[in-house]
Amino acid sequence: MLIVVILFLVFMILGMPVVFAIAISGLLFFLQHPLEIPLTTPVQLPLSQTLNFALLAIPLFILAGNMMNHSGITKRLIDLSTVLVGHLRGGLAQVTCVLSALMGGVSGSAIADAAMEARMLGPEMIKRGLPKGYAAGSLVFSSLEVPTIPPSIGLVLFGTIAQVSIGRLFAGGIVPGLLIMTYLMITVAVTARIRKFPPQREKRASFKELIHASYGGIWAILFPVILLVGLRGGYFTPSEVGALCVVYAIIIGTLIYGDLNLKNFLEALRGSTIDIGATMSLIAFSSIFSYGIVWERIPEIISNFILGITNNPYIFLLILISLLLVAGCFIDATVLILMLTSIFFPIALKLGIDPVHFGLIFVITCAIGNFTPPVGAAMYAVCSILDVSIGEFIRESWPFLIAVVLAMTTIIFFPDLVLFIPNLIFGR
Repeated sequence: MLIVVILFLVFMILGMPVVFAIAISGLLFFLQHPLEIPLTTPVQLPLSQTLNFALLAIPLFILAGNMMNHSGITKRLIDLSTVLVGHLRGGLAQVTCVLSALMGGVSGSAIADAAMEARMLGPEMIKRGLPKGYAAGSLVFSSLEVPTIPPSIGLVLFGTIAQVSIGRLFAGGIVPGLLIMTYLMITVAVTARIRKFPPQREKRASFKELIHASYGGIWAILFPVILLVGLRGGYFTPSEVGALCVVYAIIIGTLIYGDLNLKNFLEALRGSTIDIGATMSLIAFSSIFSYGIVWERIPEIISNFILGITNNPYIFLLILISLLLVAGCFIDATVLILMLTSIFFPIALKLGIDPVHFGLIFVITCAIGNFTPPVGAAMYAVCSILDVSIGEFIRESWPFLIAVVLAMTTIIFFPDLVLFIPNLIFGR
C-alpha cells in the first residue's frame, strides 16, 4: 500500500486531475494482488459505491444550490448583508462575513461561494481602499462558513460513510458556522479600526430598509429551516429533502422573484451537471483506493498507534487537526473526507467523542485546505479573480487564520456548543 500512496502523491505533484490520480494509483493495489483479489473488483467497486441511496442527496443539493444562485437570491442576500453590517468599519469585508453565513444555506460549496463573492464584491472592496490581499483573505476565509452551515456536501459525505445522522450533523453545523462568522467579524472590526478602513454605508440602515431587505432574503434563510424541519419530523429522508429543495428553488425563482427564466434554468442545469460529475466521480473512484486501505488493515494499525500515544480525546483531536491541515495543503477536502473518515472515525468512537462533534471538526478542518497553498482551490480562485499574488494573500490573511484557529479551539473544547441544537431538535 505504501507504493500506492507514493504513486498517488507523485501524480498529485505532477498536476494530474485528482479523480485519475486516485483511480490509477488505486488500481495498482489490485495489480499487486492478482491471485487474492479478482481483477473484476476494481470495475465493480465504483458502480457499487454510487448505488448508496443516501448519496442521492449530493446531486440534488448541488442542483438546488445552482437553481437558487440563478434565481436572483444571491443579489438579495448581498443587499440584506449590506443593510445589516454595511455601517461597520471594514464595510464590504464585514458584509462578506455575513453573506457567507447566509450563502451556507444556498451554495454548500466553499469554493463556489468564494469565487462568486470575489466576482461580485471583490472589485468594489478594492475600489473602497481595502488592499487586494486583505480583500482576498476576507473573501476566502469567510467561505469556511459555507460547508459548515446546512446543507453541506461534506457533512452528507461524512454522515454517509460514518453512518451518522445527517440531520444531526446539519443541526450541529449551525452554531460552529455562526461562531466562525463572529470571530471573523471581530477580526475585521479590529483590523479595520487599526488601518482606518471606511464603512460601506454612512449610517445604520433604517427600520424600513431592514424590513425590505429581510423580505428579499427571507426565502434563502428559510432554506436550512426546511431541511431540519423535514428531517426532524421524519417527513423526508436526506435525499427526499434534496428533491424538495430543488422544487423550492424553482418555485422561489419563478413565482416569487421571477428571475429564473429558461436561460437561467438551463445555465443552472449545465453548471450542476459539471459539479455533479466532478463530485460523483471522486466518490466512485475513491472506493478503489479505500478498498486497499481496508484490506491492509490500515485503520486498525493507525488506531493502535494513536491509542498507544494517548487516550485523551482532546490530544487526539489536536493530532488529527495537525495531520489534516498538512494533508489539506496537498489534497482536496472531498478526497480527504472520502479517504480518511473510515480511518479516524472508529478511533473517535473508542475515545468517547460524540460522532456529531467529531464530524463537524473533521469536515471543517478538511475544508481549511481550500485556503492554503499549494493546492488551495478557493485561495487560487479568489487570487486569480482579484489578480492577487499568493505572497500578498499570505501576508494579509494571517489575522483571519488566527480567527479561524480560535474558532476551532472553541469548537473543540466546548462540544456542547456544537451539540446544543442537535439535542434540542432531535433529542439526546
